[in-house]
Amino acid sequence: MFTGIIEAKGLVKDVQHNGSNVELWIESSITHELKIDQSVAHSGVCLTVVEIKGDMYRVTVVEETLNKTNLGSWKPGDTVNLERSLKVGSRLDGHFVQGHVDATAVCIEKQTLEGSWLFRFQFPAEYAALVIEKGSICINGVSLTVFNVGNDECTVTIIPYTYEHTNFNAIEKGSRVNIEFDVLGKYLLRQKELAV
Repeated sequence: MFTGIIEAKGLVKDVQHNGSNVELWIESSITHELKIDQSVAHSGVCLTVVEIKGDMYRVTVVEETLNKTNLGSWKPGDTVNLERSLKVGSRLDGHFVQGHVDATAVCIEKQTLEGSWLFRFQFPAEYAALVIEKGSICINGVSLTVFNVGNDECTVTIIPYTYEHTNFNAIEKGSRVNIEFDVLGKYLLRQKELAV
């Protein structure tokens, strides 16, 4: 379980294909605090640390994850948002995030405002019921509040701190991002479906 509050950025150093899996080597300032078998969210995707060497660590991405996320397009030099799992008793500054990406969304608009950035994303319309005005969403691992919600679109605003300390500064119109919808909304929708 995560909160969508990014701890650090990582740098993709190497991408290796191993059958249908992809092995990613990530360099990060928090590597020395990690341990093997630990869960870390990588731009919203929960992956397990399987090897550590110096300031780099390795994670394995399976085919199912490659199909649902943008990890298959990652290459050396790409920046990744990192968050370690939530500690019991810690403050929940974002919202409950599982690290289980539902789909990818496409940035269809980026505006530089005076002191912030506005991003509009288009997501698969089948998830429309899970996006509500002023509700929570997780984009590239960042917990955000959405507004101007449409059937397959929503808008978020990014403050300077988040823009500087996450990979939102690399997102442009046409960029594909990982998106996880609010888990509470998923359970409510499922209960409604079962009640019919």
